[in-house]
Amino acid sequence: MNATQTGLIAGLVLGVAVAVGGFTAFLITLAVGAIGLVIGRILDGEMELGDLFGRGKDR
Repeated sequence: MNATQTGLIAGLVLGVAVAVGGFTAFLITLAVGAIGLVIGRILDGEMELGDLFGRGKDR
C-alpha cells in the first residue's frame, strides 16, 4: 500500500468519525492516528526515538 492509498483511507476514517461522533470524535481519531503513525514508523525502522526528542545521531 503506497502513501496515496494510506492517506485516502485515513481521510475516509476521519470523515466517518466526524459524521458519526462530531468534532470531538474527529480530534480523538486524529490523535490516535498520529500516535499509530509514529509507532509504526519506529517499528519499521524509519524513525528512531531520538528523532522524537530532538537528539541527532551525531551527538
